[in-house]
Formats: sequence, structure tokens, C-alpha cells
Amino acid sequence: MAKTHRKLSPVDLLKKFIFITAGAILMAVALEVFLVPNSIIDGGITGISIVLSEITSIPLGIFLFIINLPFLFLGYKQIGKTFAISTLYGIVVMSVTTQLLHDVSPFTNEKILAVLFGGLILGLGVGLVIRFGGSLDGTEIVAILLSKKTRIPVGQLIMIMNVFIFIIAGFVFGWDSAMYSIFTYYMASKIMDIVVEGLNESKSVTIISSEYEEISETIQARLGRTTTFIYARGGYSREDTQMIYCVVTRLELAKLKAVVQEIDPKAFIAIESVSDVLGGNFEKSAIH
Repeated sequence: MAKTHRKLSPVDLLKKFIFITAGAILMAVALEVFLVPNSIIDGGITGISIVLSEITSIPLGIFLFIINLPFLFLGYKQIGKTFAISTLYGIVVMSVTTQLLHDVSPFTNEKILAVLFGGLILGLGVGLVIRFGGSLDGTEIVAILLSKKTRIPVGQLIMIMNVFIFIIAGFVFGWDSAMYSIFTYYMASKIMDIVVEGLNESKSVTIISSEYEEISETIQARLGRTTTFIYARGGYSREDTQMIYCVVTRLELAKLKAVVQEIDPKAFIAIESVSDVLGGNFEKSAIH
């Protein structure tokens, strides 16, 4: 029997609508009020649209909508109907808002301030839309698909694609603007990753110690995290032992290291970043 997908509740739909709307408006504000007036371009399809708008004098919103359509179809085929509808809605809101804000005076003519505030608002807006199931740019759709396969953060993938677009734009707006744009998008990509992945970045920890029983019990008692024993054999000592494996948030990492070193100062601790955590009691424990 085929499994049925859980439908979103009215509250979830309202939340999705509100945050995608807010994200699309924030991106339009970043473009029209901070970046474009200071000749600082966006990346991706938006960057291409800005270049074409500069060359042809056709409104930016028209290019934003038309060029994104093929990528929207790709998102529909590869990711799903809900994603495509959310993305279409976000792009329409962004295109309309950019048109409405086109004649608004820029907040600042200082390029450094435009880079800082434009990048911050842009990353926040794009991150909100991605987090709530949509996209505002065709390259984001490609990045989302690649991120699922490679586990490389969405922001880093978008930055790689944007470098090529910035080189092209450098011939149109000048190389100073292209370099400002690269800094803008480096910052925007970091903000976007924070919004999409959350502040509580997860870390996987592997601990090797002869006091594994006490360390495991203490981690569970003090941090509320479950641990897993992995049977191992020392390459030098040839003795059987057990490694401790657990996943904690970035904020809990310092406490975990203190707990381990308090019990066994010579314990070996290996720490790695985790791109995503599903199942178990991880989310429940993180809330408390």
C-alpha cells in the first residue's frame, strides 16, 4: 500500500505563506534599496537579470520572472509540486516588489554599508524562503538538488556558481563592483546557511577511553544525550575496547569536552561537523 504524504495544517500553511512572503520582500529590498543602486550585483539568475536590465533598460522584475521559469520547471520535476508552487509564489512577490521599489531612493550611497546591510538582508531573505520550502533563484534550485547529493551547504554551492557570473558582470559594471559583489555574497551565503540550518549546528563526537562506562553514563546524566558503544581494537596495544559515539549541538560541545577530560584527561576525542540529524531523541533533547 502506498504511503500518503502528510498534508500541512492551516497553521503550517499560514506560517509558510508569511515567511516566504517576508523572505521575498527582504530580497527585493536588498536589491533595489541597497545593492543595485550602488552597482553591486546579485548572483545567479538574479545577477544575470540585473546585467540584462542594465543593458536593455527593461525592468528587472520582468527578467527575474521569465528567466526563472525553466528552472522552476526543473524544481517541479525533481523536487515536487509544493516546492514549485512555493517558488513561483516567492518569485512573483519578489518581482512585483522590485518593480514597486524601483524608484525608491537608496538608503545609502556608501558601498561598504551597502555591502554589509544588503548582504545581511539578502541572506536572511533567501534563507527564509529556502527554509520554508521555496526558492527565489534558479541557481538555488540547482544548489538544493546538488546539496542533497553532496551534503555541501547550499550557500557554498551558490557562491561557486556566482563567481562565474561575477566575472561576466565585471565587464558590464566594472571590476570594483564585481569584487564588492563577491564580498556581499560571501556574507549573504553565511547568513543564509545560519537561517537554513539553524544556529545549533550539530557535531558528532567519537571518544576513546578506558573509562568509557563512566564517561557514557555522565554524558547521559549531565547533557541528556544518548551514546553508542562501538567495539574496537587498539592497533598498538591489540587490546579490545569500546569507543563512545554521540551527537551534540555546537553549544553543548564545550560541556561535553569538560565532562570527558574531568573523568579521563588522556581520553582521545575526535569531533566532526554534521550536516543534518534525523530520528532518535536528538531534537527532543535539544529543545529542553
